Amino acid sequence: MTSTDDTFFARGLPDPATEGAFYRDVAVKRFIAWGVDVAIIALITAILVPLTAFTALFYLVGLYMVVAFLYRWIGLARKSATIGQRLVSLEFRTFRGERLDALTAFLHVLGYTVSWSFGIPQLISIATMLITPKGQSLTDMLLGTAAINRAARF
Repeated sequence: MTSTDDTFFARGLPDPATEGAFYRDVAVKRFIAWGVDVAIIALITAILVPLTAFTALFYLVGLYMVVAFLYRWIGLARKSATIGQRLVSLEFRTFRGERLDALTAFLHVLGYTVSWSFGIPQLISIATMLITPKGQSLTDMLLGTAAINRAARF
C-alpha cells in the first residue's frame, strides 16, 4: 500500500492472498463506519424535522430512509466512501480497481437498502463479510465491488 493513485489499482482489486493488508479488519471497520454514519444520518434527520414544521414526525421513517439513501449515495459517488468509512480509512473499489461512479454508487446503496429492508439478505451479507477473502457483502459480490483499506498517502 504505497499510493492512492488509481494507477496502482489498474490491474483490478488487490489479491487478498498476496496483498492481505488491503482487507485486514475491513468487517470491523465497516461496522464502526456504519455506526458513525447512522449517527450522522439521525442528526441530519433531526435537523430536518423542525424545518417541516414538525409534520415530518408523521413520516419520520420515510424521511430517515431518504436521508440515509442520499447521504450514502453522495458519499460513495463523490469519494467512494461515506464520512464514517473515510474516518476508519475505508474506500470502495470496483472489480477494475476504480473508484465508484455515480451509477455504481446508486446501485450499491440500492442493494444495501434492499438488504436492510428484508433482513435475511442483510444477515447473509454480514456473514459473507466475515467469511469471504475480500470481506464482501452480497451487494458487493453482485456488483463486483469491495471495501478496502485506503492506501497510505505520501
